[in-house]
Amino acid sequence: MNGKNIILGITGGIAVYKAADLCSKLVSEGFDVRVVMTANALKLISSQIFLTLSKNRVLTDIFDEYQPRPEHVDWAEWADLLVVAPCTANFIGKFASGIADDALTTTALAFRGPVLLAPAMNEHMWASPIVQDNLAKIVDKLGVRTVGPDTGHLACGTSGKGRMAEPADILEAVRKIVSA
Repeated sequence: MNGKNIILGITGGIAVYKAADLCSKLVSEGFDVRVVMTANALKLISSQIFLTLSKNRVLTDIFDEYQPRPEHVDWAEWADLLVVAPCTANFIGKFASGIADDALTTTALAFRGPVLLAPAMNEHMWASPIVQDNLAKIVDKLGVRTVGPDTGHLACGTSGKGRMAEPADILEAVRKIVSA
C-alpha cells in the first residue's frame, strides 16, 4: 500500500491500547500514517508511542501549530483515508453536528475522502438512540463506513456489543477501501 496516506484519529476510549497495534500494522503494510489524538486519548496513552510507531509528528492541539497554514487542513488534504479508532460516542456526536473544537474534529471536518470509524463504547452507549441517529446521519450524508463494534467483554465489566474491532479487522477494512 505504498503511496497511500492515512490519518489515524485516536479518541479517549479505553480501547486506545489497540490503536498502537493498529498503527504498527498500518505502517508495516506500507501506509504513511499520521496520528491525531484528542485530549482524552492523551490521558490514556502517550503520543510518544505513536510518534515512534508512525515516524511522524503527532497532532494533539491545533493551537500548538506554528505553520503559516493550519496543519489540520494540510493533513486533511494530504490523506487518502481517515480512520478513527477507537471512535467514541463523543466523536460521533461532534462529527455529526459539525463541531470542530479539537485537532481531530477540525481535521475530520476538513477531510474530503473516505472515513472509517471503529466504534468502541459501553453497550448501552452504543445502543443509545442518539448515538445511532448521529451515526446514521454521518453514514447517510458523508458515506462514512464502520467496522465493528464487536460483542464481548467490555472494560466496564459487562459483556455486550461495544468492543472495538480487532486491529487486523480494521486493517482489512482499510485495505478494501484504499484498493477500491
